[in-house]
Amino acid sequence: MHRFPIFKSAKLFLISFGFVYRANFLALLMGVMFGFLMSHAGATTYDYHAKMFLMIDFQLMEVIATAVVVSMIGVFLLKKFHVHAISTGDEVDFVKKPYQKGLVTGAFLFGIGWAMTASCPGTVPAMIGEGKIGAVFVLIGLLLGTMAFGVLQTFIAHNGQVSDTLK
Repeated sequence: MHRFPIFKSAKLFLISFGFVYRANFLALLMGVMFGFLMSHAGATTYDYHAKMFLMIDFQLMEVIATAVVVSMIGVFLLKKFHVHAISTGDEVDFVKKPYQKGLVTGAFLFGIGWAMTASCPGTVPAMIGEGKIGAVFVLIGLLLGTMAFGVLQTFIAHNGQVSDTLK
C-alpha cells in the first residue's frame, strides 16, 4: 500500500503523456524558436517585406539567402550521414517531387500574394504571435486559397463534374 497513490498516478500520467506527445513538444519548441529567430531577423516586419519587393533594402533577402545556404548544407549533411528522425527513428528521406503543370502559375500567384500582403506564409504565425492583426487576415486568405486549391484539384480529378467535387 502506497502512502500517496495520487502522486504516483500523477507521475505515471505525466511520464506517459510526455512519451506519447514528445514529437509534438519538440515541434512546438522548434516552432517557437523559429518564430523568435524570424522576428529577431526582421522577417515579421511588413516594412522589410515591402522594401525588399521595391528593391530598396535587401536585409530580408540576405536573411532568405542565408537560410537557403544553411538549409542546403543541412540537407547535404543529413543525406551524407544517413541521420534518423528524433521522433520516429526512421531515416530522413528527401523525395524529389515531379514537375506539375501549374507550378509556374502557382509560384507567380504565391509571389503576388506575398508582395500584396508583405508577409510570407511562414512568417504569419510569428506575426500573429507578435499581435499583428493584419496577419490574421493573411491567415484567412491562406486557408481560403488552400481550400480553393483542394476543390480545384478535386474538380480536375473528376473530369469537371461539379456534383462529384463537393462530396
